[in-house]
Amino acid sequence: MPIYRLGDLTPRIDPLAFVHPDAVVLGDVTIGAESTVWPCAVLRGDHGAIVVGARTSVQDGTVIHAGPGFPTVVGDGCVIGHLAHLEGCTLEDESLVGSGSVVLHHAIIGTGATVGANAVVPNRMEVPAGALAVGVPATVRPGKSSLAAIRMGAAGYVANGRHFKESLVRIG
Repeated sequence: MPIYRLGDLTPRIDPLAFVHPDAVVLGDVTIGAESTVWPCAVLRGDHGAIVVGARTSVQDGTVIHAGPGFPTVVGDGCVIGHLAHLEGCTLEDESLVGSGSVVLHHAIIGTGATVGANAVVPNRMEVPAGALAVGVPATVRPGKSSLAAIRMGAAGYVANGRHFKESLVRIG
């Protein structure tokens, strides 16, 4: 798998994490225990730190980047859908960012909150705990997220990561 040191910036990946061989992890990136990073995801910590907590899923094609003075921090038990883009934002524990969504600089996604598929969360927007953010630009619907669904999704990806660690074999 392409994992790159950039100068003194070396990724730190917990041995219990699963990073797919076709994902790219570069620079100042930390990935926690039982987290999963799936094919074609790119975590590029060249201009700022990226921290992914434990039991978090970074799904296929997702791009995570940071900037000088605004790291990207993803908590524990989060689910980041396919083709999402996170840039200099914070996802608190057990939050979900839907497929195709964009979460930008200094935005905060609260604990148990959901960003709906294809939503755009602009700079400095806060999505409160338990809320749902949908649309372009995102609008917030308080109390409309499902923590149970997020927990179920996160647990499913932890199990799938274990399966892939044990059973994935390249044949071509």
